[in-house]
Amino acid sequence: MGWAIALHGGAGDIPRSLAPERREPRLATLRRSLDLAVAALQAGRSALDVVELVVRELENCPHFNAGKGSVLTSDGTVEMEASIMDGNTMRCGAVSGLSTVVNAISLARLVMDKTPHIYLAFHGAEAFARDQGVETRDPSHFITEENIERLRQAKVANRVQIDYTQPMKAQAPTDDNSRIGTVGCVAIDSSGNMATATSTGGLVNKMAGRIGDTPVIGAGSYANPLCAVSATGKGESIIRHTVARDVAALMEHRGLPLKEAAARVVAGVPRGDVGLVAVSVTGEVSMAYNTSGMFRACAMEDGYSEVGIWPEAAAGADANGGS
Repeated sequence: MGWAIALHGGAGDIPRSLAPERREPRLATLRRSLDLAVAALQAGRSALDVVELVVRELENCPHFNAGKGSVLTSDGTVEMEASIMDGNTMRCGAVSGLSTVVNAISLARLVMDKTPHIYLAFHGAEAFARDQGVETRDPSHFITEENIERLRQAKVANRVQIDYTQPMKAQAPTDDNSRIGTVGCVAIDSSGNMATATSTGGLVNKMAGRIGDTPVIGAGSYANPLCAVSATGKGESIIRHTVARDVAALMEHRGLPLKEAAARVVAGVPRGDVGLVAVSVTGEVSMAYNTSGMFRACAMEDGYSEVGIWPEAAAGADANGGS
């Protein structure tokens, strides 16, 4: 046993032709975030603090679909969502419908710590953010030219785009349509405490007001005294299959080890719809997905670390999609 950390930057139909200039900044951010997490865990910080720290870093990277990189609704607006959960106490907080909050994950943490509630959304969440003095920006800050173009492509194709859905050839898009959906992190600290945090901008061309799996405790995120899970993929599928909670339930009621539980849950979701990262109280790490790839990274106190995208060795580490 010992501390362990795992994080993801989205799963989906990630083309192996993904250009280096689009692939490498994401991998570099994962490595930087992993280094931050390892340093924090080695310094004795709690799992809850570490997962928030990592997801803030990912939200601040415009290459991921969260925070500054959030994709646009069919109305051309940003609606961000996030959740965080502490495994030992099972306290949690969630937010959705944010258009001005720089770090949605930190607002979710404040909902958990400062209110009697679990979930705040839209105008109420924005008002709470102002009351708490968190950093906000004009909504235009989050609307990038890349995401304006991606919304245009999705409208031309008359489709809602999920994580790494490749563009239709007839569109002849100017970019690779590879803005991934959802970032997340799970950790166990040296005291055995676990936590999960997840954040996203949602789906490209989603209806305004649509809420995905990320802020739904038990679907996109879940933590208890046995494990912590953060999911990514098609939100509607993840909600229907209660992905994060089902991993914990198989451990709790069937006595399965984490990797087997995660593999069973992922196998039970339609192919191409889900990925997850998880840690267990025994220090196991799982990074399972049924998509073509998942941006992911992990590290353990025994010195093992991994950064990868596809099922085989990637980014200088041995990466296994079923691990």
